[in-house]
Amino acid sequence: MANTYIVDKDGNQIDASTATIPADRHFRNAWSLSGSVISEDMTAAKAIFQDKIREVRAPLLAAEDVVYMKALEADDSDAKSASVTKKAALRDAPAASAISNASDIAALKAAWDTSVLGDSPYA
Repeated sequence: MANTYIVDKDGNQIDASTATIPADRHFRNAWSLSGSVISEDMTAAKAIFQDKIREVRAPLLAAEDVVYMKALEADDSDAKSASVTKKAALRDAPAASAISNASDIAALKAAWDTSVLGDSPYA
């Protein structure tokens, strides 16, 4: 029977049967190998998390552009202001301090702002 190998973000590999593997696989591309212990590289995990925010916010920004255009056509200053505020929050989401301050994967996953981005893909 062939062995199964695990490869970390740097290309290092070990036999999976000898490894201590994190239970959470959301940040698998941030795994780092030290001996037979695999842990998450928080810098890489944060970059993955920010990329996921960018992926999720793209259609939200496009939808908000429509809202803004309708408000512009209706000359509704309150709706325009609300739309500008929402778009700013979406643009700022990847730079949230909760992301940079996260010290572990649980804290990073908790940094998902559901009020801006909707349901977390990490739930």
